[in-house]
Amino acid sequence: MPGLAANPSIFENIRLPDDTFEIHRLEWFVPERGMSLQQYAEKMAEQVKGEHPVLLGVSFGGLLVQEMARFLDPRKVIIVSSVKNKGELPRRLIFARYTHIHKLLPTGLINNVELLAKYAFGETVTKRLKLYEQYLSLRDKYYIDWSIDKIVNWQQKDCMPGVVHIHGDQDAVFPKEHIGECITVKGGTHTMILHRARWFNENLPEIILK
Repeated sequence: MPGLAANPSIFENIRLPDDTFEIHRLEWFVPERGMSLQQYAEKMAEQVKGEHPVLLGVSFGGLLVQEMARFLDPRKVIIVSSVKNKGELPRRLIFARYTHIHKLLPTGLINNVELLAKYAFGETVTKRLKLYEQYLSLRDKYYIDWSIDKIVNWQQKDCMPGVVHIHGDQDAVFPKEHIGECITVKGGTHTMILHRARWFNENLPEIILK
């Protein structure tokens, strides 16, 4: 499951052995009005085929696959550049939860890819604008507002048992200092699923199978 506003092409450089793994890429859809994150997860879980799947989610997609796991019987849940509970959220998002300041964000400007990338990836993308135009394709204002609100107000108190957390020590969106137990990728940023694909190709098979 890709991150906020991103499409499955963020996984285009992730290549696992065909004789062992079958990859299914999920896509965000615009939620119905008033839809909870749990309702969204239940609907997304309907798209997962096969028994005991391994769920992998990036960033906001990591939150979503944890919610999806409640409606499936996954063999494993892996989250990348994400959080395992609300205590791992950075202070600015906790502040937003109590002040509702996130509702003042100019999400009406989401067709400005630089602004959308700041929301989704936490970085300025001037040098790679064309690349991010490809990856960030869901530019619906209601979806963006809904997603930011669900992240800010995520209520999971305890870590889901067995979740495998992969996190970069240079993540600017979810700083490593707030993250509990995880597999640390040295030099990894919030977009390491794109820029550190070799690390994932070398390590994911063992992480999945053990």
